[in-house]
Amino acid sequence: MRNTPLKETAYRHSEAEEALSSIRRGSRVFIGTGCGKPQLLVNTLMNMAPTLADTEIMHIITAGTAPYTEENFAHCFRHNAFFIGANTRKAIWEGRADYTPIFLSEIPMMFKTGRIHVDTALISVSPPDKYGYVSLGVSVDVTKSAAECADYVVAEVNPNMPRTLGDSFLHVSQIDAFVYNTDPLPEFHMKDPGLVAQKIGKYVSELIEDGSTLQLGYGTIPSAVMKYLKDKKDLGIHTEVFTDSLIDLIKQGVITCRKKNLHPGKIIASFCMGTKRLYRFIDKNPMFEFHPTEYVNDPFTIARNNRMVSINTALSIDLTGQVCSDSLGSLLYSGIGGQLDFVRGAARSAGGKSIIAMPSTAEGGTKSRIVPFLDEGSGVVLTRGDVHYVVTEHGIAHLHGKSIRERAMELINVAHPLFREDLLKTAKKKFYVYQDQLLPRAVVYPKHYETYWVNKAGREVFFRPVKPTDEKKVQELIYALSDPDFYTRFLQKIKIFSHEAAQKFVNVDYKNSMTFVGILGKNMPGDNEEIIALGELYRDPSSNFSEIGFTVRSDMHRLGIGGFLLWYMIRYAREQGIAGFRALVLKENDGMMKLFRQCGYPINTTLESPGSYEVEIPFETPG
Repeated sequence: MRNTPLKETAYRHSEAEEALSSIRRGSRVFIGTGCGKPQLLVNTLMNMAPTLADTEIMHIITAGTAPYTEENFAHCFRHNAFFIGANTRKAIWEGRADYTPIFLSEIPMMFKTGRIHVDTALISVSPPDKYGYVSLGVSVDVTKSAAECADYVVAEVNPNMPRTLGDSFLHVSQIDAFVYNTDPLPEFHMKDPGLVAQKIGKYVSELIEDGSTLQLGYGTIPSAVMKYLKDKKDLGIHTEVFTDSLIDLIKQGVITCRKKNLHPGKIIASFCMGTKRLYRFIDKNPMFEFHPTEYVNDPFTIARNNRMVSINTALSIDLTGQVCSDSLGSLLYSGIGGQLDFVRGAARSAGGKSIIAMPSTAEGGTKSRIVPFLDEGSGVVLTRGDVHYVVTEHGIAHLHGKSIRERAMELINVAHPLFREDLLKTAKKKFYVYQDQLLPRAVVYPKHYETYWVNKAGREVFFRPVKPTDEKKVQELIYALSDPDFYTRFLQKIKIFSHEAAQKFVNVDYKNSMTFVGILGKNMPGDNEEIIALGELYRDPSSNFSEIGFTVRSDMHRLGIGGFLLWYMIRYAREQGIAGFRALVLKENDGMMKLFRQCGYPINTTLESPGSYEVEIPFETPG
């Protein structure tokens, strides 16, 4: 490793050992974040270990190894983590390091008020410009505040550090010692998202509207989300951290930041973790502005972005909506970080939303992440009132503004099928749900049957298979029917459609029983949806014919909805190998009889009673 003098500078440069000679026993030393870790300074500090004792090493996360957490350095160093990374986790579990739970937005204030005193800050910077300013490059976050508040600052000047713009600069007069290092910056390489992460990413993309501003972290799920944003328009970024995955979307014109009302045209971030490709891309790039976390993570700043979407992961969530993101029971695993900062900021944004995206299982599929109760000792990072959406590979659960009963069923519906029965049993035991609540019958939601159609009035209607969580909306549809329409559909005058009846409509297996719903107002899944039509099929295994029924809201008649539903149901039935349809139709229901006659298949009618016909539509011979 080379230690070469800085060229043509008016400030003092040092050997690393000399620059660190001011560190004393019992000192508090801050180390720059992520890929901005000053590698030469950290390695030199380790060489000095025999002369040190009880030296506290503070940081968020750092790239590569953290040798000061190794057991043989236990008497020399003790790490204090503001966020637990993979390289420090074992030391914390074994009691050789500490964890300070704190919002990233509040760490700078702790430095500034002296509640967390910084004796020495070790940072990595770009070479100074002609005015004497260095850039903190990939790590501004809390590093800038630490450097501004520290008694002594040592900067590792590296020509490989990109010169990032924004509130990312320090003047050489603010730095006490300079060490030169030409080693490549640490790199963060993203693993390819697996199938589960890709399914989650696709569902999350459905919640993101054109013109939204996004906060994403690093990891396989954020990377998978990016993969499914290629058809979006004018997305913006206001995030704590980002990776290489932004680059392609910027080049494709998906991320433009043009619609942002705060810092339009700019990507606002605190730090980044990536490869040389990313470092080259952000170097002197005016599209990027890096700011400290007291600004980027401030919920009031975040909320100034319209349509702000926060996307975060979690370790577990209970059936009431409490989210644990920082521990496995009492075993400390990661940290609060900026999750709550962005969740609260997005919630206060005009049109904003927060999303928790996570696999439905852990430990190789043997443990559900959706649990009846959080494990003893689990840290509740997000309360029941914070979460808007939870996304797993099994779908989207909409929690915001929902009752405990509704959110329990939403979460059970996106839990892994292996664990749904036990979750429902516990929910019943705790009276979260109805005592006769049916277990969702379907294992996999057939998303490929979702489609859009425009009715005769020019309004777009979204058709999809029903979900168990549609029960209340189906009840609302039935109760909105006029008395004649209710009688025509159910052949009775008593207009009661109970929970017991409604859940049978929505709890189908998507094979032998299916209900399609037509929806208006589909801004987001589960949000502002009005079900205005139903089409039901129930296969009779003895004949392989399906009994069918139609319901269209009374104010939506004569718009072609029934005709489209019948066509779509025929398509579904043919794909499932169903031989035909049967229906019971009142004699006076001329509209339904006309619909059947125009379906393209021959119909057979039999007078079932003085007031109704049994209609049979076989598919074998097209009409």
